[in-house]
Amino acid sequence: MRNLGIDPEKDCVCTPNQINRYQRKISGPILDRIDLYVEVPHIKYEKLTDEKIEGSSEEIRQRVEKARKIQLKRFENENINTNSEMNIPMIKKYCETDEQGNKLLRNAVNNLHLSARGFHRILKLARTIADLEENLNITSHHIAEALQYRPKTEI
Repeated sequence: MRNLGIDPEKDCVCTPNQINRYQRKISGPILDRIDLYVEVPHIKYEKLTDEKIEGSSEEIRQRVEKARKIQLKRFENENINTNSEMNIPMIKKYCETDEQGNKLLRNAVNNLHLSARGFHRILKLARTIADLEENLNITSHHIAEALQYRPKTEI
């Protein structure tokens, strides 16, 4: 096994079956408990040492702090502090979506075969994305972004 199609500058010599077998080494129930899947491409040395920085750490820290304050205020009468801690009744209370968001979720459940855990995780993640944007409402945009953090279908 080498590359597994990760490095765009190198041809992967693995068959699709070999890649699939490698990716299935972690069981589905374990994968179902991982909230975010982010594919991180290989970064060249020149990019790592480039002095141009897109979005400073300080700006990102401020956005996260604002989102955390929003969550603390939301849950001040609950026994939790963050969206990730929400139970099902809380998800129903705090994660309402617009009609387009509901439609997108319905399609995702039917086409991606989301488990109940996966469905609720998408809603909690969409709530967090909306909080990062300081948006009170979860929209289809937030649902779509949350769905993009799901594993690839071949996993």
